Order: sequence, then structure tokens, then C-alpha cells
Amino acid sequence: MSTILIVEDESSIADTIIYALETEHFVTKHVATGGEALDLLAKKRFDLVVLDIGLPDTTGFDVCKEIRTASSVPILFLTARDSEIDRVLGLEFGADDYVNKPFSPRELVARIKAILRRSSPSLVQDKKVVSKDGLAIDSEAMLVTCYGKTLDLTAHEYKLLATFMSQPGRTFTREQLLEHAWEDPGSAMDRTVDAHIKSLRAKLNASSNKCAEIIQTRRGLGYCYHPPQTSD
Repeated sequence: MSTILIVEDESSIADTIIYALETEHFVTKHVATGGEALDLLAKKRFDLVVLDIGLPDTTGFDVCKEIRTASSVPILFLTARDSEIDRVLGLEFGADDYVNKPFSPRELVARIKAILRRSSPSLVQDKKVVSKDGLAIDSEAMLVTCYGKTLDLTAHEYKLLATFMSQPGRTFTREQLLEHAWEDPGSAMDRTVDAHIKSLRAKLNASSNKCAEIIQTRRGLGYCYHPPQTSD
């Protein structure tokens, strides 16, 4: 059974989420503040975090950024904000999805199930480990290493990179990347892809400057992957 951490300060909303999830046989843990959530995540493993943006002690954005410094646990934002900029910010900070308040408990559970399915991707199925020069992807462990350093990727970032590595040199449109890396492509936007590509590039660059330019933008077309150079 998957264990879900719910970070929500309104008890009535939290109770609704807990009931909906436990009815579907999820194990839940509820806290009301960002500080409690971070303390708990440092001690215990969770399969997904439902994170409210408006918390009494901080913002969900700040909590998400802090979580992403140490963990790739899937995060679903629960928010009363519905502007595009807030959705894009959430994705850039590392969230996997968002649901607006007021929400349907059934939709929330469906989105959580979809995220958990995406958290176990297997795009490279022909071999356990596939190397593309400085990058290596282990499809069984669902890990990518860059010059020996393991990349801490979200499910979407992993699936995007696996898609690129499966066909070096090919230009993928945003629509094609949504089809490969999202369980429900219709629920996402082109800018969703851009936000995750930006985050993925940052992680690759932080791991090795040889990987800084491997995902190239083809203006008006999409994105193209070129393996890192093996020589300086």
C-alpha cells in the first residue's frame, strides 16, 4: 500500500482527502504546517505528498523547493490559485501535478494514482542499463547517472530523459513529449514540458558541465538530444 503525506491546514479539507484516499486503501498521514512536513519527511519515506500552497507558517512553493533538495518524492499541489503563472511556478519548483480547490475527491484520487503509475516508468526496456557516452540509464532501478553521479530526477524528468536517450538526434515536439512522459497528456500544457526541461537541464548541468547543452531547443519545433562528448 502506498503512503501519502497530506500537508493541509484546513481540517475539513484534510478529512475529505483522508477519507477519499483511505477508501481506496491508501495509508495517510496528515500535518498542518510546512515545518511539520519537512521534519516528517526527514525521518520517514512517503510515496507521494499532497501539498497545499497556502500554509500558516510558509508557502507550499518553499516547502516543495526544500523537499527537492533532498528527495524526488512525487508532489501534488493542492491550491486555491488557478492562474497559469502559479501552475508554471509549481512545476518549475518540482511538483508533478496540481489540483485546484474546490476539487472532486474522485479526481484527486485519480490524479494521485496516475502520478504513482508515472513514478515507475520503464521506457528503456530492451536492456537493463543503456549508456549514451557520459549518461547511463538503468531501467530496472529507474536511475540515470551522469559521469558516475546519480541524478535526482522526478518521474517526469526521468521519462523525458529516457525518451530523449532512446532516440539521440531526433527532434521531439512538445506534444510528442507529453505523450511519452505524461499519463494524461491532455491535462498538461506545452509550458509544462518547458518547465520540466528547464529543471532537467539544470540538474544535468549541476552534475557535469559536459552535459550542459545535450538537450537543445529547436525553435518552433521542439527539443533534440545529443549525447555528451566523451572528450574534453
